Amino acid sequence: MSEETKENEIVYALRVTANREEQVMDFVTSNAKKKKLEVYSVVRPHGMRGYIFVEAASRTDAEQAAFNVPYARGVLPKTVDYKEIEHMLETVKVEMNIKKNDIVEIISGPFKRENAKVTRIDKQKEEVVVELLEAAVPIPITLKMDAVKVIRRDKDDEEER
Repeated sequence: MSEETKENEIVYALRVTANREEQVMDFVTSNAKKKKLEVYSVVRPHGMRGYIFVEAASRTDAEQAAFNVPYARGVLPKTVDYKEIEHMLETVKVEMNIKKNDIVEIISGPFKRENAKVTRIDKQKEEVVVELLEAAVPIPITLKMDAVKVIRRDKDDEEER
């Protein structure tokens, strides 16, 4: 959300299927870019399931961004005052404690409890690409950084510190 929500920018609550907030955010964001809509931010408040917030110039822009998006259930009729959701929004500085070649355990998703090796890190998207250790054929899997935890690190990396 922009620091000071301007008069013409309004926050809308978009109802979504629980646990599908991330997917809906991706769809809404790409829709807004494709259609060149005046959508300024899309936010998933921590700890609140079933809703995401869309900051847009108008209800039409918010609705168009969510139009035909899977798992999006519709924009609520009332707008949301920024002060109502401000406490749910916090700027989080992610500490990058994952390095290439680290052995990680996947802690969420369909590969939960599997061990994998980090092959690539995308700091902007906060994603890591891993390859499962137990797999017969190495298949790269892209995961959010918070879906993995480091369990082993190469000795060479520790000596560099």
